[in-house]
Amino acid sequence: MSKLLAVLAASVFAMSTAFAASHAGAPMAGASAAKTEVKADAKADMKDAKKDAKATKKVAKKSSKKTAKKDKN
Repeated sequence: MSKLLAVLAASVFAMSTAFAASHAGAPMAGASAAKTEVKADAKADMKDAKKDAKATKKVAKKSSKKTAKKDKN
């Protein structure tokens, strides 16, 4: 019985060591996917911010033109 227990313990230790060695420097797929998703979200937010800034600038320019036109008259 103790031999069986020793073999079982040795095999579990060997599997855990092999698993750790194979995953030592490799990034996990889930972490990589999450990082990519965060980058995509940041890029989309940046595009939205640029569009908002452009629209705001356009409205301000249009408003200033109206004001200038009123001042002329």
